[in-house]
Amino acid sequence: MLEEDRDYFWFELDGEKKLFTENLSPGKQVYKEKLLNKKGIEYRNWEPFRSKLAACIMNGLEEFPFREKSSVLYLGVSTGTTISHISDIVGPKGMIFGVEHSSRVARDFLDRVAVYRKNIVPIIQDAKKPDEYFSVFSKVDVVYVDIAQPDQTKIAIANCKMYLKKKGILFLVIKTRSIDVTKEPNRIIDEEMQKLQTNFDILQRIDLKPFDKDHAMIIARSID
Repeated sequence: MLEEDRDYFWFELDGEKKLFTENLSPGKQVYKEKLLNKKGIEYRNWEPFRSKLAACIMNGLEEFPFREKSSVLYLGVSTGTTISHISDIVGPKGMIFGVEHSSRVARDFLDRVAVYRKNIVPIIQDAKKPDEYFSVFSKVDVVYVDIAQPDQTKIAIANCKMYLKKKGILFLVIKTRSIDVTKEPNRIIDEEMQKLQTNFDILQRIDLKPFDKDHAMIIARSID
């Protein structure tokens, strides 16, 4: 192992330094990622071209609030790539509430990820209706938002007001082409950041190139 940094790991694989998490469900892959065994412990390669959070780490993420026992509300889990790695990190005593609106996508998430990981509570619901997440039973340390909606920032703020702890952390993926295809991406990102400034301190803005085009991650701390 080259380096251990917080709750993820760096190992040599195929001659390169790559990102890994310790597999909470040994023997199980989620997206055909490579598995690595070191001293009897199995690790999963965390691929930045498949996970925006991994892309953030590769591009210099400074605040990493995901820890053992952390609680997370994740909006837009899709088929479960990123949430599976967060599940590895928070461990069996952590909790992730995973929201997905698309029933077709949610079936893949349930079959491939949630059924094997007891620290994930799947919620098949519209992220625009946070008052209808009947399974969320406590405030969370982190809200992670990865949804393709023109009003994605408004949705993120509404969810944070209801579920994020004071001084909790928001990870918001800005998908510029979902907001306005006619505007220059950096202008859109600036505008979305301004919407957050009433309720949050902006900690970092990360361009996700080369892993994702026209996407940025905003990391912010709640001041409410």
